[in-house]
Amino acid sequence: MPRRLRPVEPDFVATAPVRHVFERDMAAPPEAVYGALEDVPGWAEWFAQVSAARPVGAGAGRDITLTGGIRFRETVIAAKGPELYAYRVDVTNLPGVRAIAEEWRLTPAGGGTRVRWTFATDGTAAYRLAVKVARGGQARAFRDAVRALDRRLNA
Repeated sequence: MPRRLRPVEPDFVATAPVRHVFERDMAAPPEAVYGALEDVPGWAEWFAQVSAARPVGAGAGRDITLTGGIRFRETVIAAKGPELYAYRVDVTNLPGVRAIAEEWRLTPAGGGTRVRWTFATDGTAAYRLAVKVARGGQARAFRDAVRALDRRLNA
């Protein structure tokens, strides 16, 4: 059953009870990486856990479906190309969650881009524990997604 989450703003990324931060370097320049982040349908082509993605609300939001059937209706809360792209989850079918925001920060690095992804969330105690346990899987998913995106942008 879909549930509406607490609306959060960009500062939630720094204050959330659970925060996972991952960084990787890419050969692609920040402008190209940022363009890929804004290309919502393209996420399904480089982020393996995303099975479907479509923009909604003239690009102000996103409908995301993950493999396994988890769905998110998201609102873009910061789009400052080519440095920052962030969104919050407004509605999901994931149990136990109260709030989610994700932030992608891009900085020039060695002729390419350093990508920092922050996953920030709050929920029930059981949900927070499950998210902490899932950190390793998130790290692998991020690593694989960044590699796939870099290959795609440098093809």
